[in-house]
Amino acid sequence: MKYNSVKVNGLNIFYRESGNVNKPNFLLLHGFPTSSHMFRNLMPMLENDFHVIAPDYIGFGQSEAPLHDDFNYTFENLTNYIDEFFNVMNINNFYMYIFDYGAPIGLELAVRHPDKVMGIVSQNGNIYNEGLGPKWADRKKYWENPTTELREAYKSAFDPETIINQYTTGELPGSISPDGYSLDIFYSKSRDYPERQSDLIFDYQNNVKNYPKFQKYIKNYKPEILVTWGKNDPSFITPGALAFEKDNPNTETHLLDGGHFVLESHWKEIGTLILNKWS
Repeated sequence: MKYNSVKVNGLNIFYRESGNVNKPNFLLLHGFPTSSHMFRNLMPMLENDFHVIAPDYIGFGQSEAPLHDDFNYTFENLTNYIDEFFNVMNINNFYMYIFDYGAPIGLELAVRHPDKVMGIVSQNGNIYNEGLGPKWADRKKYWENPTTELREAYKSAFDPETIINQYTTGELPGSISPDGYSLDIFYSKSRDYPERQSDLIFDYQNNVKNYPKFQKYIKNYKPEILVTWGKNDPSFITPGALAFEKDNPNTETHLLDGGHFVLESHWKEIGTLILNKWS
């Protein structure tokens, strides 16, 4: 495993890298509130068969995090930086693992570069309205009426208790290591974190608006998709996992007995599914 940073459009993007550069590229795109650290167990499983790269988005993990007044924290802009990261790293064709925030980022990249995508793993990476859990109805009200009070209220998403619950809800007691959520809690204390993440919570509405565009890509290009979904996730619910199959017959779906961060408890199973499909 190697750990490095590269300058992209004037900002440093941190990334983890393993495997042989002559093997097929496998890009791992993390979600909220985590970073490339979430792939710490999966990468060693894939490195013999793939060249594996996991970047931290701008404002996340070890990547540079400009103040929200100085940087446009939108999903489109985060995608622009990952897109340019690929150019800087000379990454062409690739497999892609998408989770949570990684879904709209990854699918936008796929829309832009459909010829480069060799296959997709979606682990609770939602692009369907039917996959939105009950909490999203309240988010929609916020998007339609973005008051200062509601923006402040949604900062509860960054509370340590909320972050821990994201990891442990839907999982067997004692099955989740504290390493992941402890690191996320540490990052949540960084300068300007609540403001830049609040910008992204508000901008998530544009991801939902882009769902039809992402679905059109799935229907038209029919990439090989491996769905590995924590079926107990209250945020992105099971119908979102099953929806891929209706648009793309090249979909293989596995509903795993875990929550939103099912990779924490089922990384061996998910890694084996990936290797069985593409190695």
